[in-house]
Amino acid sequence: MSDPAVVLDDLRSESDELDLLVRELTPAQWAGPTPAPRWSVAHQIAHLAWTDAAALLAVTDPEAFAAQIEKALAAPDSFVDEGAEAGAALPPGELLARWRDGRERLQQALRKAPAGTRFPWYGPPMSAASMATGRLMETWAHGQDIADALGAVREPTARLRHVAHIGIRARDFAFGVRGLTPPADPFRVELTAPGGELWAYGPEDAAQRVTGPALDFCLLVTQRAHRDDLAVRAQGADADRWLDIAQAFAGPAGPGRGPKAA
Repeated sequence: MSDPAVVLDDLRSESDELDLLVRELTPAQWAGPTPAPRWSVAHQIAHLAWTDAAALLAVTDPEAFAAQIEKALAAPDSFVDEGAEAGAALPPGELLARWRDGRERLQQALRKAPAGTRFPWYGPPMSAASMATGRLMETWAHGQDIADALGAVREPTARLRHVAHIGIRARDFAFGVRGLTPPADPFRVELTAPGGELWAYGPEDAAQRVTGPALDFCLLVTQRAHRDDLAVRAQGADADRWLDIAQAFAGPAGPGRGPKAA
């Protein structure tokens, strides 16, 4: 996705949809558990607010962001959780206001960024479009945790294309973060979009193939559902291995969710 305005518009819509889901929650619901161990609904929103603030710092003050990188390297196992804990301790109204303000400030900063600018991040430097895509992926994924906690069913939208895109681009990272050599050849990925059209990636004649509903693929690469519970299929040993380890997010390999009880 090369035009940041397109993905920024979709990021705003994704954030607004999640906002609708949480804005009327009771204090007890904010404190309720989600599928992420030890994280409540408040932790999920606090994490989004914290990461938006980090992204805004990377865009507006790269030198200050470099200090954040040092903190992350010094405490890689607790850095993210500490940010979520601090935000979750706030009153729900204050946390919600902080998230709203931070995500809008990031929107404006990315929209004003000169074309071609790349910003530092916890992984490789990112363009405005890539930064927005990453924020949309996280917003959707953590929104799924919240929806699952509340027993809510979200209607899938075409915005899933951004999540699928980043999941496919992260294929080699998923192998590398586990100490595995990434496959040399590209895969063919064919996903059925929520509207029924086909989203296709990679060469048509690729020997390694992945097919299935876009929603299921996005749940897989964000590790919000176990492969056994999804209609994503692989053809070829390398593609099959990828579906076991796929992750669209940076950082260490996550444990993912276990399969649903039979």
